[in-house]
Amino acid sequence: MPERPRSSSDLGPIVSSAHLASGALPALSEFEFGLILASHAFHRWMVRAMAAAGFPDLSALDVLVLHNVNHRGKAKRLADICLVLNIEDTHLVTYAVKKLERLRLVKSGKAGKEKTIAITAPGAEACARYREIREGLLVKAVKGFGFDEKQLSEVASTMRALSGHYDQAARAAASL
Repeated sequence: MPERPRSSSDLGPIVSSAHLASGALPALSEFEFGLILASHAFHRWMVRAMAAAGFPDLSALDVLVLHNVNHRGKAKRLADICLVLNIEDTHLVTYAVKKLERLRLVKSGKAGKEKTIAITAPGAEACARYREIREGLLVKAVKGFGFDEKQLSEVASTMRALSGHYDQAARAAASL
């Protein structure tokens, strides 16, 4: 007798580490696996989209910093960039800023005693080209798939809330 096809519910949650999914909240392991896949895909997307926009040597972090500096057209302090992007290691952002300065996409300034980083005209143009590529390739495809915008927004809200739990757990783990 042929074996019946197995459904995904027969297989259990789709995870990267079954030993972690065997605990009290297997769905969290499922979320983590989705997060792993999404974060790597997102990083790959940012790098390749920025390369298509004319800047092939930028890392995902460089692209994030560039877009954050461009946000609302206001100069940013290094601490603010790190806070918004939830980056603990300020030297990583400092290195990204230096790289973006060498490419003349951002420029440093001063606000009192503090160093600020502002977008340059070429930096704003690079962000605009990235946006055009994003609209044509990614947004168009996601909209065509039929994702509900409200549901997508709710997922984003849930992810932000869960990030707070991960941050709190990281602080607790550091004290062990």
